[in-house]
Amino acid sequence: SFPGGRRDPADGDAVATALRETREELGVAVAATSVWGQLRTLPDRHGMTVAPVVANLGPLEALTLNPNPDEVEEVFTLPLAHLLREENQGYTHFRTASGYGYTLPVFLNGPHKVWGLTAIITELTLELLVPGRY
Repeated sequence: SFPGGRRDPADGDAVATALRETREELGVAVAATSVWGQLRTLPDRHGMTVAPVVANLGPLEALTLNPNPDEVEEVFTLPLAHLLREENQGYTHFRTASGYGYTLPVFLNGPHKVWGLTAIITELTLELLVPGRY
């Protein structure tokens, strides 16, 4: 999943929360000027509202990640070209006990599968970054 967490009283807004969480979880200080914007808010499975924030971190090779082991089990990245390949895209179908069904996107990457809210946010981001290609 992406860095994230609850808004602290000291956070001015969703962007400030995202920047703080990225610093706390990944050890990456992102300047507010690197923020491109905020996607529409989404509900998570616990009824919380998630406000995805999109920022340009620059070349991944230039980043030094220092993940917080208390909050982050593993870090991996996916190139845009990988996400755009049809063989790495799919959908997972869910059905609830009441018979209600829904479909969510999934992105495949070797041992990793990007699914759930992370895949939804990835899909929304791809729709913005490469309209017509995704």
